[in-house]
Amino acid sequence: MMIEIPPGWLLIAGAIIIAMSRGAVRQIATLGLPLLALVMIWTLPEGAGWQVRLLDYRLSPLEFTAVGKVFATVFALMAFVGGVFAMRTASRMELSAAFLYAGSAIGITSSGDLVTLFVYWEMMALGSTAVLIASGTARAYKASMRYLLMHAFGGFVLLAGIVWHAYTTGSIEFTKIEIQGPAQWLILIGFLVNVGAPPFSAWIADAYPEASPTGAVFLSAFTTKTAVFTLLVAFPGTGILIPLGCFMIFYGIIYALLENDSRRILSYSIVNQVGFMVTGIGIGTEMALNGAASHAFAHIIYKALLLMSAGAVLYQTGKSRCTDLGGLYQSMPLTTICGTIGALAISSFPFTSGFISKSMIAQSAAYEHITWVWFLLAAASAGVFLHAGIKYPWFVFFQKDSGLRPSDPPKHMQLAMVVLAFICIFLGVFPQPLYDILPYPVKYEPYTADHLVTQFQLLLFAGLAFFLLLPMMKRTETISLDLDWFYRKLFPGFYKMIAGFVSTIYSASYRFIVSQFPTSIRKFYTQHQGPKDYFHKLYHSETMVLCVVVMLASYLILFYF
Repeated sequence: MMIEIPPGWLLIAGAIIIAMSRGAVRQIATLGLPLLALVMIWTLPEGAGWQVRLLDYRLSPLEFTAVGKVFATVFALMAFVGGVFAMRTASRMELSAAFLYAGSAIGITSSGDLVTLFVYWEMMALGSTAVLIASGTARAYKASMRYLLMHAFGGFVLLAGIVWHAYTTGSIEFTKIEIQGPAQWLILIGFLVNVGAPPFSAWIADAYPEASPTGAVFLSAFTTKTAVFTLLVAFPGTGILIPLGCFMIFYGIIYALLENDSRRILSYSIVNQVGFMVTGIGIGTEMALNGAASHAFAHIIYKALLLMSAGAVLYQTGKSRCTDLGGLYQSMPLTTICGTIGALAISSFPFTSGFISKSMIAQSAAYEHITWVWFLLAAASAGVFLHAGIKYPWFVFFQKDSGLRPSDPPKHMQLAMVVLAFICIFLGVFPQPLYDILPYPVKYEPYTADHLVTQFQLLLFAGLAFFLLLPMMKRTETISLDLDWFYRKLFPGFYKMIAGFVSTIYSASYRFIVSQFPTSIRKFYTQHQGPKDYFHKLYHSETMVLCVVVMLASYLILFYF
């Protein structure tokens, strides 16, 4: 019998082992620990858990549920296959950070209280930031700082909501939360930051393409999907999620169609696909929630496959812009096949994993008579086929001959892609194993004549539209403005302008005062800020800390008396 500990702890321990080892030990930890975690996930019975007491609250570091099992399974599987893909090419820092990242994500799936969840939430932010930094480029470092600031903001909002919720309700249980006031709204917003909902969508396409070819694979798997998991547990049936999800769907499609960089196309596609899940959670029926969970499972697999193929191209050619690529099918046949399978899966092509999961969400909208949502999801399916199903493989692997003749990537990368491509096809042909682990009983048959005909009509229409409009689809060097322009350009520029203005006023005032009162100013400077004064020997930060400590101590003494 397995010891009942949170499975994520194994991968967090693995992060330490990988950071301190090399050679065979590191490879064994990279491949063995995710598999051991997967065994533990499937050995733990539903309802397994234990609690510890903290002050007046009970923490539940392990509380295993049906929906947690679905997400923990695919997270552990992704950690294993991602480890295979990155095993001989990723740096030690990147692998270690990726395991901390994956272990924290699995920890969230087994959390029974909001405090434990928040701890894992912040560990996940640190791990993912380190994965970005490990890329080693200046662009990656700048992107990682913006990424960290965005998630620090989301974490602060989430913490404020948790504290307020605990104060007003007396509960920190991680379960369905009824929105009764600002506290619950803050928790919801904290989750929505990580899910990439508007107006917080731009950080995904800003950060993920700057990671290394292997790091982007890990980044695509965990952050947004753990946020989907938290929404599914805490806010099922919350109506505001339906329009938010629909906005994400079309936001991702439009920006992906405009984009030239292959990895940015796939990053915008993450927002698009997560939008389907958020919409399903907003609908809130058992079928919709099953659809959101199954689509998250399928999405992690085919999105990782797509980013592996794009990463393999980048690794072999050093290029990721569509305008620099083309004709790679001639020298990278395996990468082309795997990338095409991933493109078909994300497009919900019949007999792929996307077909048996995404359709559940659209069908649940039809059953609930939310007609406008059904029409939007149908139109979105065609849009996904345009930007990810056709555009990505066409411009990267086919289209014009770029003259590049790279070979397929190293064997371990090929093996990882083949494994994920097999899973995409297997789940599409035999969906029952996935349906069996979903949180609610599944009463849905994807392969009906009506569904097949409708889907083929959508895909054929989208394909015809793409090739008829091919001259318009050809990409050029572009800059797509998004809401991140405000905190990347406008706010820093405004800050520099204000800082320059204040500095000018200060300098002018100082010169005026010194010119009018030279003797008294010099005397004051010598007595209080001269080179022999005590405070002058300290750095400014130390001086401020000392002042704060003195003020705090004085306040405590006065308060005591």
